[in-house]
Amino acid sequence: MPRAIFEYADRGSFDELTIARNRSDLQAIEFRQRVMRDLSKLSVASTMLGQPVTMPLGIAPTGLSGLFHGNGEIHGARAAQAFGIPYCMSTMSICSIEDVHEAVREPFWFQLYLMRDRGFNQELIARARAAQCSALMLTVDLQVQGIRRRDAHNGLSIPPRLTVRNALDMASKPAWALGVLSAKRRSFGNLTVRLGKGTGMKTLSEWIGSQFDPAVTWKEVDWIRSHWPGKLIIKGILDPEDAQVAAGLGIDAMVVSNHGGRQLDGAPSSIAVLPEITEAAAGRCEVWFDGGIQSGQDMLRAIALGASACLIGKAYLYAMGAMGGPGVTLALNILRKELEVTLALTGCTDIRAADASILRRPNQNAQSGASLRHFP
Repeated sequence: MPRAIFEYADRGSFDELTIARNRSDLQAIEFRQRVMRDLSKLSVASTMLGQPVTMPLGIAPTGLSGLFHGNGEIHGARAAQAFGIPYCMSTMSICSIEDVHEAVREPFWFQLYLMRDRGFNQELIARARAAQCSALMLTVDLQVQGIRRRDAHNGLSIPPRLTVRNALDMASKPAWALGVLSAKRRSFGNLTVRLGKGTGMKTLSEWIGSQFDPAVTWKEVDWIRSHWPGKLIIKGILDPEDAQVAAGLGIDAMVVSNHGGRQLDGAPSSIAVLPEITEAAAGRCEVWFDGGIQSGQDMLRAIALGASACLIGKAYLYAMGAMGGPGVTLALNILRKELEVTLALTGCTDIRAADASILRRPNQNAQSGASLRHFP
C-alpha cells in the first residue's frame, strides 16, 4: 500500500519516543517459567462488559481502515465476530455505521470523539443506537491533535497534499488501488451522511480539523449519558488522577492508552502506568490495555499487570492491509496460540487467574525508566 497510508498507522508523533517505549517496556517484562504443572485443561476465554469472548481482546477503533483494504471496516467486523471478540468502529471510518450494520449479524461497538458540533455528535449517537451498537467508546485524548511529522511529510495532512512522490507511490500499487476504488466507499462514510455525498475529501478533512474541541471537560460525560443509555467506555487514560475521575463517573470500562504513541510524545508507555491506573480504578470499572501489543505474549504481560482485556490497533491494520478479512482471522489465531502457549509455560491454565505472580521483576533499564513498582 502507499507509504502515506501505512505510516499513518505505523508511526507516531513528534520524535516517536513514546511509540518506541510502548514496545521496549513491554519486551522488558520477563515471565517466570514454571514446570511440572497439570496443563491438560487450558482456557483463554474470558468476558468483556459481561459478554463472553474467546480471548480477552478487542479490535480498537482505527480511522481510515477502509483505505488499508477496500471495505476494511466490514471485513474487520466480520472477522472479529466470527472469532468471538468485539469490534469497535471508528468515527473516522471509511464505511459508515449503516454499512457495517447491514453486513454483520451481531452488534458491534462505536467510537466517538466529542466535536464542536454537538448536534453531529447527537446524530452519531442516534445512528449508533439505530444500528444496535452494544457499547459506545469515548476517546478523550484527542482534544488537540498531536504533531505527526510523518503524515505531513507524506502529504497526509489537512487538507491532503498531493505531491509527485505520493502520486507515483499510489500509482505503483495497482492491486491496492483497485481494491479501494472498487469498495463501497472511498471517503469518510460517517461524515458524508452529514455533509453530503458530493463532498470532497479536502472539504471533509478541513471540517474534521475544525471540529476537535479543546474545551471538552469531564462534565460532557453527563451529556453523553443523557443520549446514550448503554455501555460506556472511556479510552485514553494515562494518569491515575484521571482514572479516579473516570471511574467515579459510573463508566463500564476504561482503556489505558497513549493513542499508540500518536499524541503526546514523551509520555510514558501504556504498560508503565497500567498497574497504578488499575489501582486507582479500584474495581469500579473494567480496565483494559492498549499500546504496543503485537503478540499473545504482550497480551499476557498486560493481563498479568492488572488489565482484564486488551485492544489491538496497529496489529489489526497490518493484517487487514496484508490479506483483508482472512488476514485478520489469521492474526487473531496467531495471537491466541501465542497467548495459550505462553500462559501454559508460566504454569497457569486459566487466563482469568493470571496475575503478577507469573512475572519476574522487570528490567530496570527499560527505555522509559519505568519501575513498574507494583510487581511482587
